[in-house]
Amino acid sequence: MQYDMIAPDHRRKWDIEEYEKLAARRLAEEEGGVPKDDEEKRGKKRELLKQRDYKVDLDSRLGKSIVITKNTPASASGGYYCNVCDCVVKDSINFLDHINGKKHQRNLGMSMRIERSSLDQVKQRFEINKQKLNEQKKKYDLDKRLQELQEEEERMKEYRRENRLKRKRKAETETSADDPEGADADMAAMMGFSGFGSSKK
Repeated sequence: MQYDMIAPDHRRKWDIEEYEKLAARRLAEEEGGVPKDDEEKRGKKRELLKQRDYKVDLDSRLGKSIVITKNTPASASGGYYCNVCDCVVKDSINFLDHINGKKHQRNLGMSMRIERSSLDQVKQRFEINKQKLNEQKKKYDLDKRLQELQEEEERMKEYRRENRLKRKRKAETETSADDPEGADADMAAMMGFSGFGSSKK
């Protein structure tokens, strides 16, 4: 018995011409002749990754109860809703991971590449940070000065109060020297009670 069938070859076959084209294209890209991304070829150039200019709202619905039914839209259901990707994430850490992730950034129209900063931009950023520090110091100095002014004002109030009490005591001693009942008042104060007269009138 003789088998005329040829055993199937399970080895992978490589298209040499296709890979030569890819290698030639890669060399051309390295030399700067051909755009690197297929998206750039098609005209869909993505923006470079940039810093968010808004605050991420993580705690506006913190500690609040929500009734969720079958008809509740995804944006109002429990968790954090991403309107760009149309998905709900259950906790804040995963939500931050999502909005900083590749899928979300691609849906926003950004690539994951970052713009390289020049020396002038770095110097400018240092200058901005220095100005912020100086403003904070000025604000601190202002707060310290306001506190000192309040303390001084309290000291002045206390001084005026003491002066009023001194004048009042002086006026009482002058009146007690003039009338004989004042002597009785001094004697009563020395003995430890308020006066010799009765409280009933």
